[in-house]
Formats: sequence, structure tokens, C-alpha cells
Amino acid sequence: MIQRAADLITWRLLGLAPGSHGGDALNFFLYDATKIFLLLATIVFVVSLIRSYFPPERARAILSRRGLYVGHLLACLLGVVTPFCSCSAVSLFIGFVEAGIPLGVTFSFLVSAPMVNEVALVLLWGLFGWRVAGLYLGSGLAVAFVAGVIIGRLKMERYLQESVLQMKSCCARNLDERTFNERVVAAREYTADLLTGIWPYILAGVGLGALIHGYAPAEFLARHAGKGNPLAVPLAVLIGVPLYSNAAGTIPVVQALMDKGLPMGTVLAFMMSVTALSLPEAMILKRVMKTPLLAVFFGTVALAIVAVGYLFNAVL
Repeated sequence: MIQRAADLITWRLLGLAPGSHGGDALNFFLYDATKIFLLLATIVFVVSLIRSYFPPERARAILSRRGLYVGHLLACLLGVVTPFCSCSAVSLFIGFVEAGIPLGVTFSFLVSAPMVNEVALVLLWGLFGWRVAGLYLGSGLAVAFVAGVIIGRLKMERYLQESVLQMKSCCARNLDERTFNERVVAAREYTADLLTGIWPYILAGVGLGALIHGYAPAEFLARHAGKGNPLAVPLAVLIGVPLYSNAAGTIPVVQALMDKGLPMGTVLAFMMSVTALSLPEAMILKRVMKTPLLAVFFGTVALAIVAVGYLFNAVL
């Protein structure tokens, strides 16, 4: 329905031509901005309502009983089954942080959700076989796990924005005595407050993504990131970060790059950088974390992706 509405406004009401840069950018913006706002509103409301029955102490107790590494693994697996792009996953990330779940575990989810997508997994299996699909799944989970563990070990909770820390302290109060209607009202108010605070960042982030939507530099990558270039993998990651797409949306580019003879590791590194790291995501995350934490997150994930790319190029 959202896509049909975006098509109606872009192609019929405004008369823009399908395939044109401006038309595709506006269509993408209308669709993605609406989708993200709806996802954020729904997810934040539901998570807030559930969280009112599940205080932070209980979440921390469950994770401590099962072990922190198991928590990272569960967060990675949760990311696999949630069909979110990097921007949409931020809402659950915020909810996890405010629920008292360790920061490193929440980052494992934040990386896994956009990077490992079940649709992309099936498409890769159909196009390239189970071996490539398995490499995609295993490497994506490994990057999410390692990135979360490293960030957790650095103890960077102090670099969350003050507004998030204040919400965490408010959520720590025992509110089990509230009625269901009171919980619904509180969840609705919290959702409205959160969206009021971050909507400019969402629009700016999606707008930036819309401007570069459809720019898939396959020819440039094929020319400069081939087997003879030892810096092909980091170059692919640097090119992929400014782009914005979900995992399934990168499959046609992945197929085109492989047809041009690019090594599998380089192609996977490009795909992971597009889906797990994006400038729109950075602009939204800046609302909830300070620059040092944002830089560590991007740097850790980027280095892990580069390492995976070199590893697969050496093995395959």
C-alpha cells in the first residue's frame, strides 16, 4: 500500500518519469520515510508496552544466567529473523538499550538485522548455490558477534546521549502496579516523545539515501576492485558505505559484479557495507549516541567486513 501510494504521487500526480533520477529519488523518499515512521511507531510502542511488564532487572538477570556470549548470539539470531534495514533497526536498538540490555549485545543486533536478511539468503542460494549463501550467513553472524563483543568490552555506555540515559533511569523504576490502560497510555506518550525528537534525523537520513538511491557503481568497482588490486576489499567497503539499501536490494548488483569477475570476498564486503553501514543510519544514530561511540561502531564493523572480504578472497 505504501509503495502504491508513493507510485501514485510520483508518477501520476506529479507526472515524473519512471527511471529518471529525480523521480526515482522522490519515489524512494516517499516510500522509505513512510515505512520507517510506521515501523518506528509500531515497534517502539510494542516494545515499550512489553517492557512495562519486563523490567530491566529481569532482562539483565536472564542474560547473566545464560552468559554474555549467549546473549550476543541470541541478538545476532534475532537480527537474522527481523526484516529491517539499518535505519529501521535503530528503534529496537533504542528499546534494548533503555531496557538495560548490555550495550555490546544491542550492537550485535544492530549489525545483524540489516546485514543478514532471509530474503537475500534465499536469493543467494538460488543464484550462486548453498556454499555462497552459507558464507554470507556465517560471515554476517561473525561480524555482528565480534563487533558486539568488542564494543561491549570497551565499556562505552557513557557515550550514549543524555536523553537515552535519562530514559534508562526512568525505566528502572518499578511500575508493575499500573493497569493495562495506564501502560498503553504511557507507551503511546513515550512513542510520541521519541518520534518528536528524532523525526528530523529520519527525514534527513532518508533524504540523503534517496539522493544516492540507485547509484550502484558496478562499472567502477569492476574496473578498480578486481583481482589485481590488493586494496580492492577496503575500496569496495568505502564505496558501499554511502549507499543505502537492504540486503535483497543489493542482489542484482552482486550478480553483476560476479559476472564481471570480481572475487567473492570483495563482492560480499561491498554487500555487507551497503546493508550494515549507511550514512542515513549514522544520522539517525547520532540522535542516541555521541560521536566517539558512533565512530567506534562504524570503524569496528568496517574493519570486520574488510577482514571477512580478505579471508574469503584467500579461501575461494
